[in-house]
Amino acid sequence: MILAGDVGGTNTRLAFFDGGATKLTPVAMEVFPSRAHNGLEEIVRQFLAQHNLLVEAASFGIAGPVQHGRSQTPNLPWIVDAAALAKVLGLPAVDLINDLEANAHGILALDPEDFSMLHAGAADASGNCALISAGTGLGEAGLLAVGSGYRPFASEGGHADFAPQNETEVGLLHYLVPRFGHVSYERVLSGPGLYNIYQFLRDTGRAKEPTWLEEALRQGDPPATIAQSALKGSCELCVMALDQFVSIYGAEAGNLALKVKATGGVFIGGGIAPKILAKLREPGFLKAFTAKGRVSGLLEAIPVRVILNDKAALLGAGRVAALSLSKT
Repeated sequence: MILAGDVGGTNTRLAFFDGGATKLTPVAMEVFPSRAHNGLEEIVRQFLAQHNLLVEAASFGIAGPVQHGRSQTPNLPWIVDAAALAKVLGLPAVDLINDLEANAHGILALDPEDFSMLHAGAADASGNCALISAGTGLGEAGLLAVGSGYRPFASEGGHADFAPQNETEVGLLHYLVPRFGHVSYERVLSGPGLYNIYQFLRDTGRAKEPTWLEEALRQGDPPATIAQSALKGSCELCVMALDQFVSIYGAEAGNLALKVKATGGVFIGGGIAPKILAKLREPGFLKAFTAKGRVSGLLEAIPVRVILNDKAALLGAGRVAALSLSKT
């Protein structure tokens, strides 16, 4: 039995799978609120207690950089250690990989109906692919074209410097520098990033915050409230914030495509994209994606798809564990 994990800043998903890398069948699956627990080992123990199954191999995708089998998560007060997890599971070793690398592996296990096409690109598109996912944080990864397949690889590009593209974004950068010092793309392209954009637009007087929204933000989840209000068109300030967010999303997706020469396609993952799909289909995203001066034609030929299956990273982690098991 294979144990797979998708460890995010908001939720940790664990699952048991049966089968091999080409076909994984879910046996049991649970979602745990990450911040309600002291670490991944605690969650794993709880999951094992709920499902008395023999673990043959395990892999965990973690939202953070992984070095030498360890990760100190940027959006959780955890240190995740592969050796400690292996001890809990009674295994000689487990795979600990970046969550976007797991997601990239998961793409290879998905079906056509698990995607929504934003831009068809060239009919003969081939080559490397890229993955960008905004959620609690911002993740990025690549898929290197090797022969007839792909080799996923991790990246921490979400923590690279935010590059403003217009006067409004320059103002956003200046607004955020005193708060964060280093302003990465994650500070503006994530759930908290959407709220940062909203606060900037509000505090610089670009639109007025309605009284009803002020109360809703206090009582609920601010990024979700802003996105929902924008999609309904019930608040001009929220519409402006989401439009700005989508433009930045397109620009950084295009940046990533150039850095890995993703002529085979760009995939938009994470929890936010499926919820704002209607907004991503508007001209703003693709306009920013292709606005790369002399190489705009290269971007225009790249297919862009949104991942609709929220279990892609979990499937990817399972696939990695299955591949490891097949080598033993």
